[in-house]
Order: sequence, then C-alpha cells, then structure tokens
Amino acid sequence: MTGGAFEAATGDGPPLPEGEAEQRSREVRAAFEGLLQIRRLTARPGGDPTEVPAEWERRQPVRAVALALEAAKITPSAVDASGVRVAAGYRVTAGERPGTAVVEWLGPPGAGAAQEEESALGACVPLLVRLGWEALLYRGPRRRRFLEVEPMRR
Repeated sequence: MTGGAFEAATGDGPPLPEGEAEQRSREVRAAFEGLLQIRRLTARPGGDPTEVPAEWERRQPVRAVALALEAAKITPSAVDASGVRVAAGYRVTAGERPGTAVVEWLGPPGAGAAQEEESALGACVPLLVRLGWEALLYRGPRRRRFLEVEPMRR
C-alpha cells in the first residue's frame, strides 16, 4: 500500500506488490471488521447485523461487494499501468441500476478466465447471500457470465 485511505480491490487496480500480501490481508481484515461493526451499530433491534447491508453499503455497493469478496480471500483481477489485464480474478463495477453492482471474472487474454467464470462466480454467490446481498448469475454479451448484485429486501 502506498498509504492513505483503504480501498477494497475492485479488480481494476494494479497487482499487489510482492511482499505486501500479509500487510494487505491485515488491512482487509480490519476494514471488514469495521464494516461488520457499522452493521451492528445500525441494525434494527433483534436483527442479525451480519445478514443486512448497512446504509453505507447500499449507497456504495461496488466498494462493499469488493470488500466482501476480498475479505473472503477471492482473488481480484488486476491491470498494469497501461490498463492491460495482467491477473485473473473478480472485477466489481457499478450496475446499470442505482444501488447495484456487477461482478465479472476476468483475466489476461488466453489465461482461461472465460472457462473459470461460471465456477468462480458461482463460489461468490453464497458468500454474498450470507452477507445480505442478492447475487443473480446472468449471461451477457459474447456469452460471458456475470453476477448482478443488490441488497436483499428484508
């Protein structure tokens, strides 16, 4: 990390520099614990705070979903300085509708990300559901799969 505010990996950033995995893991764990604490403090009485996204998450679904995936140790994709994809993994972007996010499984050309996407995205679904997100698998342009993610209505 270069210092400054923590940002969850969305899959469009640079690869993690060698030797920084342990530090990044600590930062992700602390950020995720902070998110769960926000949920506890803002939860309705009697509700399970781990099952309902907080208002902060609903306003910033890309950041919240990326943090959940990274905290679960799912690998984010990465790009180099010129924008060329250099690592296979998830990529989270804003959905077409407000309050939604899209999760794709991308990688460098020829890396096999297209063959991995169904199982990789499928593994993300139960994790997101446990955290109060609805994650639906769709097939988009060029028959590539993606998840559309939004807060569950409880």
